Amino acid sequence: MKAQVLLPKVFDFPFTYNIDLENKIGHLVEVPFGKKKEIGVIWKNNYAEPKNIKIKNIGKVTEYAIDKKLIDFIEWFSQYNMVPIGLVLKMVIGGTDKFIKANDNIIEIKKTKKKEFKLNQEQLAGLKFLDKTNDKFEVSVLEGTTGSGKTLVYFERLKSIIKNNNQALVLLPEIFLTNDFKSRFENFFGFEPAIWHSKISPKQKRLIWKGIISNRIKILVGARSALLLPFKNLGIIIVDEEHDTSYKQDEGVVYNARDMAIARASFEKIPIHLVSSIPSIETYNNIRKKKYRHFKIKKRFNDFPLPETKIVNLNVNKIKNKYIAKDTIELVKNYLDKNEQVLFFVNRRGFAPYLICKKCGNKLVCSNCSLYLTFHKIKNKAVCHHCSQEKKIEIKCRSEDNCQFIMYGPGVEKIYDEVKELFPNKKVSIFSSDYLKKKEKIKNLFDEIKQNKIDILIGTQMISKGFNFPNLNCIVVIDADFSGRGYDLRTTEKNIQLYHQLSGRAGRFSSESLIIYQTLIPQDNTLNELIKNKSDKLLADELLLREKNKLPPFIRLISIIISSKERSSSLQGAREIKSKLKTIKDIEVLGPVDSPLLKIKKNFRSRLLIRFNNRFFMQKKISKVLNGLKISPKIKLMVDVDPINFA
Repeated sequence: MKAQVLLPKVFDFPFTYNIDLENKIGHLVEVPFGKKKEIGVIWKNNYAEPKNIKIKNIGKVTEYAIDKKLIDFIEWFSQYNMVPIGLVLKMVIGGTDKFIKANDNIIEIKKTKKKEFKLNQEQLAGLKFLDKTNDKFEVSVLEGTTGSGKTLVYFERLKSIIKNNNQALVLLPEIFLTNDFKSRFENFFGFEPAIWHSKISPKQKRLIWKGIISNRIKILVGARSALLLPFKNLGIIIVDEEHDTSYKQDEGVVYNARDMAIARASFEKIPIHLVSSIPSIETYNNIRKKKYRHFKIKKRFNDFPLPETKIVNLNVNKIKNKYIAKDTIELVKNYLDKNEQVLFFVNRRGFAPYLICKKCGNKLVCSNCSLYLTFHKIKNKAVCHHCSQEKKIEIKCRSEDNCQFIMYGPGVEKIYDEVKELFPNKKVSIFSSDYLKKKEKIKNLFDEIKQNKIDILIGTQMISKGFNFPNLNCIVVIDADFSGRGYDLRTTEKNIQLYHQLSGRAGRFSSESLIIYQTLIPQDNTLNELIKNKSDKLLADELLLREKNKLPPFIRLISIIISSKERSSSLQGAREIKSKLKTIKDIEVLGPVDSPLLKIKKNFRSRLLIRFNNRFFMQKKISKVLNGLKISPKIKLMVDVDPINFA
């Protein structure tokens, strides 16, 4: 008897093997492949068998199996995102040969101290709304102002899911969020959650993978990749901070985890809840079209008000070689005098984002990428935030001696220095990915913040994402800039979400909190509507603009990035690909153009943009054309379905 086995490799088809037993679709098997043995999955017999080739025997059938619903989802995922099906399978069972051979103990669910929580009337109404979905596929959106207790609502929802012996998946956009989330989870449920992301140890991955496929683990909290784990009895998916663009994976297998989570819930025939303080434009549009159910919690928990707002006009408050205005300093002092925490927000890592020599005008640019290098004081080096190249700034000047670099623009380290100078007796800490790479550092910082041992935080965008800091009552936005860089169609949407979430970090347990916007454009419409808390109006206006300009969610886009060591090769390759794509009816091919980030990791990049009607599923036709191309080995292709920017 023959069976087709899909391997977790860069293949778009399974291989045929002989099998002694009944054909068990979904079972993980060990098969000979070349000179090695590989773990694969017995697949559907939908593919043509090879002719005149000696067919090998399946080595052994393991005890593990994935179900038909997941197999169907893997096939759809592959077609939708235009990636080889074998690579999608790798995300499901990657490293399984090591998982299976290792003789691990069963994963232990550690008990912790449980606290009692009581939902208020709005939260109870939200829970009743979510409970109405029962066990069928339905997308429900739980929207709630920051600090309204949305997490507690869906925690209560999860209780009934696991009571019925079903599993629950909670997706978070950033691995940094899992530490703060973990403590809230333990307080509510009285046991530790299983946590899945790229930084956990191989042993922990093995234990969790086996616990998931055997239904021993009931609740899994994870980043993007958790979506493709082989759950035995998945009953619900929660996508927290559903608007967050970190759900988009832009390297390797390119996909949007939020959209794929909705698709997986559809294949599994289970409910999915999208949770956000400000929904994404796609979700907002689906709410308006009544495609998604929607409930909004309007008040903060215990009725604490949102922060008051103050705009500091930097055109009036001139600051020579400094970034914190005099008016801001006076306002901040009031909170520090009351022993309350202050956050200075600047969305730039490092010390200074631009270095230019005052003698010869030399700009310090990455030799691998067409990007300015950012000076990091902690390393005393200039760093590229794309390829991680590091460079000393002692560079021979075109005039004489070394360049004398002037450092333009503020990063977190520069603001840190200025804050230390202004408030020398206060404890100041930086909240940035460069400073929080170790697990212990993250835990220590969170403990110090919650125990009020830190007076002032200097943070980047990651601090806006769902953290709960009880003593933080004043936020200063160093540079409230609402302009885009020209290649991000989501600039307005992101600003609405970022600044709404950021303001929500303050005053969670106080009736007197403040957010200060320092800006050169105090008249900006987005800023002023945000201050009035009119995010719905901003999203509605943005939706009208998108419709007028034929942009998502009213149209579908697929971006093709063509890269090469030579700029001429990438452009020529793009022209040739465009000529082939133009044979497909009902699509519009725009470009080629140079990518705004022209060079990354020594490769020049050109772009094509395919635009077509939402009602059509054009990926199969486009894939057929791309797979039939005879591409020069000098160029590489990357396909991005539903791109979120055009960098």
